[in-house]
Amino acid sequence: MPAIEVRNLSKTFGAVQAVRDLSFAVEAGRVTGFLGPNGAGKSTTLRIVLGLVRATRGDATIDGVHYERLEDPSGRVGAMLEDTSFHPGRSGENHLRVLAAAGGHPPARVGELIELVGLRGAETRRVGQYSKGMRQRLTLASALIGDPRVVILDEPTNGLDPAGIRWLRGLLRELAREGRTVLVSSHLLAEVAQAVDDVIVIARGELRGRGPLEEVLGSGGDASVTDVRTPYPDQLSGLLLGVIGMAGEWRHRTIASTVLAVPQRLRLMTAKVLAYATAGVVLSLIVNLISFGVGTLILSARGEETLAVAELLGIALLAGAGWLSAAFAAATATVTRRDVV
Repeated sequence: MPAIEVRNLSKTFGAVQAVRDLSFAVEAGRVTGFLGPNGAGKSTTLRIVLGLVRATRGDATIDGVHYERLEDPSGRVGAMLEDTSFHPGRSGENHLRVLAAAGGHPPARVGELIELVGLRGAETRRVGQYSKGMRQRLTLASALIGDPRVVILDEPTNGLDPAGIRWLRGLLRELAREGRTVLVSSHLLAEVAQAVDDVIVIARGELRGRGPLEEVLGSGGDASVTDVRTPYPDQLSGLLLGVIGMAGEWRHRTIASTVLAVPQRLRLMTAKVLAYATAGVVLSLIVNLISFGVGTLILSARGEETLAVAELLGIALLAGAGWLSAAFAAATATVTRRDVV
């Protein structure tokens, strides 16, 4: 029997169909990624599984039983929801003590979890003084307070820095090795791909794919893949790689490990360097032209001699060349450090 089973699940909120005829199963001893874009219906589905939202149609069970009928629910299921809140004036340690007392769990579990989630030294501080990442760790500790066999985590990487994300991946793998069922939702495949065994992909409330990670991503057997066609493949490749190079460096440190899966590594490096350099030139021209324009207006108002338009453009182009050199050097250093393996 699957640890978590969803059968023909549908949920509507007024005229909005949040979940549509969704079915899947989650096995014990494996980490299952529940993936989809924001608004796909992931959180609604998890809330139905946890008995917080009533389904319009269909069914969702844990070990064959509805959540509200479980004996010792906090000892069977640990849940981490995205909008969990805390009393800002209570310390992290006291928050866990309250949960342990309410669920009938041993007080010693509080200290174990403080160590496990890396809050030692901050456990006596008020939660209102915690960073978002620290609150995420406290939420995870709250989910594990009853030492549950089923762990459900909704967007657990939110607020975590890269080191925290790596730590979380290791924890998920360890929980699965202990025979627990781990279901983790995310809208970013790159953040969970290194930790999950299976994936369930939904969009607009409907199932789009499920199975082992390799099969769903199209690298195994007869798995379905998405085929994108264009009459201008070179231009599309260069554009996509340039955008990925720029956005990835700014947004996410682990993006390089994802985009380097493409075979055209040289093209990626070239596109990234050119993207950085182009951005530097454009920014330089804009800043310098604005500066020279303002300066010319001020000098004219004072009746002093000003530079001709050609001279202004020449100086701007020289400054742009300087920015181009700096951007090229910075981009080359970034590419060399992160993308050459």
